[in-house]
Amino acid sequence: MRIRDIDKENLVIENAIDQIVTDGFQGFSMNKLAKACSISVGTLYIYYKDKDDLIKKIGTATALEFFSSTIKDFSTEMSFEEGLWRQWENRADFTMKYPKRVAFFEIIKHSPHGETIFDSIKEFSDFRAIMKQFIDNGLRNKELIPMTFEVFWSIAYGPLYTLLNFHRDGKSMGGKPFALDKELMREAFRATIKALKP
Repeated sequence: MRIRDIDKENLVIENAIDQIVTDGFQGFSMNKLAKACSISVGTLYIYYKDKDDLIKKIGTATALEFFSSTIKDFSTEMSFEEGLWRQWENRADFTMKYPKRVAFFEIIKHSPHGETIFDSIKEFSDFRAIMKQFIDNGLRNKELIPMTFEVFWSIAYGPLYTLLNFHRDGKSMGGKPFALDKELMREAFRATIKALKP
């Protein structure tokens, strides 16, 4: 039996993410992945049963990375403003450090694989419970106005992700050069808090 090579496995993961982000699921194949990694197709089957198993495993690992990074140094007991800012910092740091992983995560999330992956991750249920408790605390402490979850999410995180998309593209509206920094994040965050607080 062949032994797993961690470096080779990491190379497979990075190339799989890159191909799915670039070509989508339709343009992704085990043969193409093996060629990009300069390994035999048989080597891929040491790590994964088939293409769906590969997508599920890499999607699960990426989702866990994203969830754990979002709540790094975060507590549901923080004030609403402090806790939301910590999340903004964490989400921005992860997105700027791993743009391909975030793009892959978005593709997975909106695919048939997404539901299967999220249903199988206990940590996703924990993450949702943490976010719910944080919002409930904000409501109970009168730091947040009541609203439907979708509206809350759009106001609380939408501005950040719009800025991160501009940053990824290197330009904003009309092609104006753009790079996100803490000052711009703070400006958007102040407007967001103003919209969410009573």
